[in-house]
Formats: sequence, C-alpha cells, structure tokens
Amino acid sequence: MNNAKPLACLSLDLDNQWSYMKIHGDPGWEKYPSYLEHLVPRILESLNTFNLKITFFIVGQDALRETNRKALAEIAKHGHDIGNHSFHHEPWLSSYPVSKIRKEIMDAERAIHEATGQKTVGFRGPGFSWSEGLMSVLAELDYLYDASTLPTYLGPLARLYYFSKSGLSREAKQERRNLFGSFRDGRRPVRPYFWVLRSNRRLLEIPVTTVPAFKLPFHLSYLLYLNRYSPLLMLDYLNAAIGLCRLFQTGLSFLLHPLDFLGCDEVPELAFFPGMTVKKEDKIRLFQGVIRRISRSFQIVDMRSYANAALGRSQKLGLQPISQESRFLER
Repeated sequence: MNNAKPLACLSLDLDNQWSYMKIHGDPGWEKYPSYLEHLVPRILESLNTFNLKITFFIVGQDALRETNRKALAEIAKHGHDIGNHSFHHEPWLSSYPVSKIRKEIMDAERAIHEATGQKTVGFRGPGFSWSEGLMSVLAELDYLYDASTLPTYLGPLARLYYFSKSGLSREAKQERRNLFGSFRDGRRPVRPYFWVLRSNRRLLEIPVTTVPAFKLPFHLSYLLYLNRYSPLLMLDYLNAAIGLCRLFQTGLSFLLHPLDFLGCDEVPELAFFPGMTVKKEDKIRLFQGVIRRISRSFQIVDMRSYANAALGRSQKLGLQPISQESRFLER
C-alpha cells in the first residue's frame, strides 16, 4: 500500500439465486438453485482485468453444498479475502436471540473455512440487518469488523418497492419489516467508527458508503439503475459522489452484488429486480468504467486490509481520525 491515493475497499455480497427467491417469498428456493458455477468465474475475470483483490461475503449454506465448493475455492485461490454473510441469509437476523445469532455466525464460519480454507474476520448482515446482539456476538468471537450498516434514508422506500413486486403475506412482510433498514439509519455515520459494548469491547464498523451529506445510495446496483435512464446522469452522479467522499474525508466502501454481472435471460426468476433488463455485457462494461473512475481517486483494497488500516489510524485511508469518543451501541 505505497500508493499516494487514499484507500477504498471493494466488496461483493455473494447472494445466490435461492436467497433472493427466499426473501421474495418465491416457491422453489428450498431446492437451492445456484448460479455460482458460471457467475464466479465471470466476476473473477472482471477483477483480474484490474488486478483487484476484494472481499467476497459468502453465505454459509452455499459453502456447505458440495456443488458450490469448486467455485468458492477459486475465490480464495485467486487471492481474494472472504467474509461471513450469515448461514441462512435471513434479513430478519436482527430479531434472533443472541444464542441463535451466535450459531448462525459460527455455522457459517465453519462451512466457509471448510470450503475456502479462510477464517472469516469480517461480517455483513443480509439485507443490512444488524442488532445490538449481533455486535456483541461479533466482538465476543473476535471479529475484526462489521460492515452491516447502510446509512441512508431510502431503505424503507426500497422495502416498499420490494414488497410491491412480491406475493408475500402480511405475516411474511412483518417478518421482513427491517429489510434494507429504517429511516433512522440515515442518521448513522458514513465513515468508519466503533461500536462500544457493555463488556467494554470495541468493534470497528465500516458502513457501506452513501453520498456524504445527502446519504443517497452509492453502490454499483444504484449506478446501473441511473444508467438505464441517462448514462450522463450516472456519470455526473458518480463524479459528484467521489468528490464528496474526498471533500468530507469519509473514505469509500463500495458494494457489488451478483446481479450487477447477470442478465435476466440467465435468471428470469429474478426479473423483478431493477436493472435486470440490462444485458450482462453492458453491466460488465459499466463496472469497468466505474472502477476506472474510482481508481483515479482511490487505491482499491479488500475490506480486511482497509479495516487493519483504519484500526491503525492509517493516513492512507484519507479519513479524519476515528474519534476516541466512540458511539455507544448499548446504553
């Protein structure tokens, strides 16, 4: 990390087809349909173009299934970092009792280690789900960081859109009531900070970056959405977001999803997602353009490297120092 640019971290939530269908309430998810076998090589090839090493957040259930293990092992063989994305990928994780949260994380950790040879040190909740119990368990298990928060006011609107495209029952919607977060999440910090627990343990939080001051989304899926309406608007938005990150010294945690690399002809079951009308070739070209633009302003690393730099108060992050007056999670 001898580049003069501040650091940015890049991560991909490796949500599988069955997990999207499960959250959406679609039948057939119990058979665990998977696109990992052909998706993972495509993503690895795209990353190799830029010699990038990123963090893949893997779901434990996928790591447990033998049919996925070759693809997941390739991620580690290519030198990428691997994080824990829970075992069952249920966005209602925040409602679990602590004992169930602990089992969820440990079962996923074990399955991921068996499939990839890596021990996970970072966690991201499915659907940006988090709770006090979750942070306590992560600290207890000596995780390096959490990355579950999305500081935006638009989460409830995204949830309403999602529900409008689903056939979920009232009970199922209630179970998913925290999907994509609440309006209160818009008040959360954009730059890294510490959770401080009753045990006096601290846990580093690396939020998914939203546009500083405005708290608008800034991840590849949102840029794909804007690009459908106007490539010029998308480019202006991208440049403004990067400029504000530099101005406010927030750093950058940029998020990718599998659907950023898949066309709806490949997974017609997921056609309800915005952006699934875009061809995969066009998505990959957009990804390449966005990465080139980010790389002009930031040095891109995986989340483990970014977390270690943050904990070391490294100036390479381009951040204001992490405040010693850490934010208390448990009052």
